Amino acid sequence: MTAKMKYKVASLFSGCGGMDLGSEGGFEFLGKKYPELGTKIVYAMDFDKPITDIYNSNFSRKCEHVDIRKLKSEDMPEHDILTGGFPCQSFSVVAQNPKRLGYKDDRGKLFFEMCRILKDKQPSVFVAENVKGLLSANEGETFPLILKEFEKAGYWIKYKILNASHYGVPQKRERVFIVGFRDQAAFERFEFPVPVTEADPVPIAKIVQACEEVEEKHFFSQKAVMGMANTKHAKTMNKGRAQELNAPCNTVGAHLAKVSINSTDPVLKINGRYRMFTPREVARIQSFPDTFLLTGSRTVNYKALGNAVAPVVMWHVTKKIIQALEG
Repeated sequence: MTAKMKYKVASLFSGCGGMDLGSEGGFEFLGKKYPELGTKIVYAMDFDKPITDIYNSNFSRKCEHVDIRKLKSEDMPEHDILTGGFPCQSFSVVAQNPKRLGYKDDRGKLFFEMCRILKDKQPSVFVAENVKGLLSANEGETFPLILKEFEKAGYWIKYKILNASHYGVPQKRERVFIVGFRDQAAFERFEFPVPVTEADPVPIAKIVQACEEVEEKHFFSQKAVMGMANTKHAKTMNKGRAQELNAPCNTVGAHLAKVSINSTDPVLKINGRYRMFTPREVARIQSFPDTFLLTGSRTVNYKALGNAVAPVVMWHVTKKIIQALEG
């Protein structure tokens, strides 16, 4: 039965749509159904045009290709929930009293654009996702200031590091989720989702493609493998991360198109041969259903998937948000 639509969701920094797929629901992953949550994406935007093209191949609501600094709040539709994984590379703390948040380049300003939209639109809830390193950035001085900016926008805040492998995702991906409510009672009712697969995580054996499905270009040459084995640091260097098939994958990133046998990115070793993950395998590692279309170039697909929020984790978070809103 289709859930009745109650909540409108606006999405910033949408990427290929991991957060959006999770916040709407209505998909299946590894034989488990994640039902519709009674939400609907009414707005999506991203600055990376090739990645918005992937999004637009998968959603009826099209992702707008726009610079958030040029996005006027009044041009966005009204919404109940605002989501976004704001870029975090450029935060710094200006050395002055009182301490305040600064930024080293234009990317660092984008967080403040999210706060601007929150102040202007005042949705009931927002969800922000980021790398767990945000909590320790600038010797731990940055994160409290980020929370303060969200509070100044009018929100009660809770945050937690969630490990994707605890929620049915075959990946040990740790990310901080920040959830803010305008209503204090809903804030007090909200709890982050309880782990469901912490004791029995999903192994990557369940998502690896059959050898005959994998093109030869994904395999590393014997010369590259021997080069790694012969280096004097081979036994101590954190390289050539061949993954255990009976365990979740290490975190996948945006640069898998350039992965080498000597990189710190996860790789596979099957039947004695080393290879990189295919884009479809990376999509599965991130919990995208096989119905999700990968329409970009190989490089664009890897980048989009590596930067995405795991849809299954976002589904669990959104479900708890709706429960808190509805009391």
